[in-house]
Amino acid sequence: MSTATPRIPASLADLAVPIAELNPYHRNPRTGDLDAISESLSVNGQYRPIVVNRGTLTGRPNEILAGNHTFKAAQRLGWTEIAVTWLDVDDDAAAKIVIVDNRTNDLAGYDSVLLADILTDLPDLQGTGYDQEQLDQLLDETALPTPIELPSDGADTGAAATVDYLQWGYMQWSSTRVRITQAEVELLDALYKQFVNQNDSDMGFGWHVLNEEHRAEEGATA
Repeated sequence: MSTATPRIPASLADLAVPIAELNPYHRNPRTGDLDAISESLSVNGQYRPIVVNRGTLTGRPNEILAGNHTFKAAQRLGWTEIAVTWLDVDDDAAAKIVIVDNRTNDLAGYDSVLLADILTDLPDLQGTGYDQEQLDQLLDETALPTPIELPSDGADTGAAATVDYLQWGYMQWSSTRVRITQAEVELLDALYKQFVNQNDSDMGFGWHVLNEEHRAEEGATA
């Protein structure tokens, strides 16, 4: 085994093949962040093999189905070998594998609060695909807003007077501002607290109110 591939761990060493023998998929619709992938390979090494089609049924030998941008990043870094697992499928199956490998990544989501916690706990962000600016933005997005301190009603009654004091509120989007009643304020507040308790974040609360609650109301009146 060549010593020119120190970034391939021992557990994948038996899967390593010369990069020069591989070919990218001929119609890959995916674009990738080669800078981020190159950084990951430099810091983390190759932690999973790429998937290559032998090409017996397609006439295109050693064609990469999953991991095209990992392959390109490894080339950029000057690697001479990369770990591979092999398939031998026809054109239709090859195309489906390429598409679903990309699509499942698109459909995946994040627990943003947990992601922010994990990134914050790391000693540095090298090899994560995140930089400090992106982490700061994530922390801003997942932080709950500080409640507005309501002014005193002048009767020296403290917190007990806040519900009586707040007889109305506003909803605003873009340049439109609408006054709402105390009952509407209390309903929105209850929905907001329930949403935050369930999601540990208020991201998506507006969509929840506009979509889910509206549908529930329609169903109740149908």
